[in-house]
Amino acid sequence: MAHVHLEKVTKVYPGGVKAVDAIDLSIADREFVVLVGPSGCGKSTTLRMVAGLEEATSGVIKIGERVVNDVPPKDRDIAMVFQNYALYPHMTVYQNMAFGLTLREMPGLLSRLLHPGEARSIKKGIAAKVKRAAEMLEISHLLDRKPKALSGGQRQRVAVGRAIVREPAAFLFDEPLSNLDAKLRVTTRAELKRVHQRLRTTTIYVTHDQEEAMTLGDRIVAMKDGVIQQADTPLATYNQPRNRFVAGFIGMPPMNFFEGALRIIGGEMVFEEGKLLSNKVGPPDGDSRPESTAQAGIELTLPGKGFRLVVPMRLRDALADRVGQRIVLGIRPEHLHLEAIVESCPIEVKLNVIEPLGNDMDLYMETNLNDRVVARVEASGRAAGLRGDSQVILNVDLRKIHFFEPGDTGMNLSLSSGFSSEPAHALA
Repeated sequence: MAHVHLEKVTKVYPGGVKAVDAIDLSIADREFVVLVGPSGCGKSTTLRMVAGLEEATSGVIKIGERVVNDVPPKDRDIAMVFQNYALYPHMTVYQNMAFGLTLREMPGLLSRLLHPGEARSIKKGIAAKVKRAAEMLEISHLLDRKPKALSGGQRQRVAVGRAIVREPAAFLFDEPLSNLDAKLRVTTRAELKRVHQRLRTTTIYVTHDQEEAMTLGDRIVAMKDGVIQQADTPLATYNQPRNRFVAGFIGMPPMNFFEGALRIIGGEMVFEEGKLLSNKVGPPDGDSRPESTAQAGIELTLPGKGFRLVVPMRLRDALADRVGQRIVLGIRPEHLHLEAIVESCPIEVKLNVIEPLGNDMDLYMETNLNDRVVARVEASGRAAGLRGDSQVILNVDLRKIHFFEPGDTGMNLSLSSGFSSEPAHALA
């Protein structure tokens, strides 16, 4: 086992396409880190550079204390599991799992002829490792079968077993569950977490599925356009997203975003929904009265038509210099309620579509300014009587809202200095 360290690692493909842009990342010994992001964000390229399947254009890659930039993949002491299972169809499960060890550990033909006792000892050692891995993955009864006689989940477990028997310094997983159906993905995901808890081998896991990232990782590394946006524990990433991209990517359904402006009305700081006609507006020259920003040229499209939300006291100091500027409000679907709650603010929306999910339901709505809203609520109480194409009052949990700078990666203005160290999620 070993730590993995990337320092200013960059990958530029022919034509000047920069897939990974000077990333710094340290993965501790025994840590399970998930690289997550949309297609083209650079997560798989990063993994392949660690594996040695892609050559880094610049930067340093270390596994343990050794710089491996110029080390061939077979000598990096890593094991990789791919999206496709890559099993040999003519071999049994046992032979597939043992094949890598056989190549690495069996002596040459002449040596086997001269030292048969050594060869038998090596074979017994390989058999013991395969048996141990098969028991861990609950595939001992499949060792005599060939891949065509296995389900997708079983094949993926064989591929994982083939990596386990090598006892590498680090495991690398490249979207290993993408080809499985929904139920198999959940069960195989739990098995992977259980295996990690037993082996405690340093693991780097790539996925575009944020639910996989949340449930598997000790730490999530969210990437966009080849740049790391945030690297933190799952709960910290969810509760304290560093910017708008992370907030929108982590969480399902995604966070709701509303453009608007901060204003001072009646002595209170208020967010007003609406598109701004200019990026920054404020009181007339020489007029420093806080009340003046309520009438001082805040140019919103359809002024007064959007909802208003009182900014909670805990955020007012951090947002004081943003009054009269364009800003983005973020609210997660699960923080919108049909019933009144402590420290909430009501907004009126039009309900369009209801999606029942059993114990919960997703409500798809829009504001008066046609901003889309999704709320996840319990399928009981008021929710049971809801009908499409009707007006609904939602209560926004003011303890959970976020404010962001404009732009796809606008910084989260609601965070205090530094990020709190939150505990990792419960064990799977």
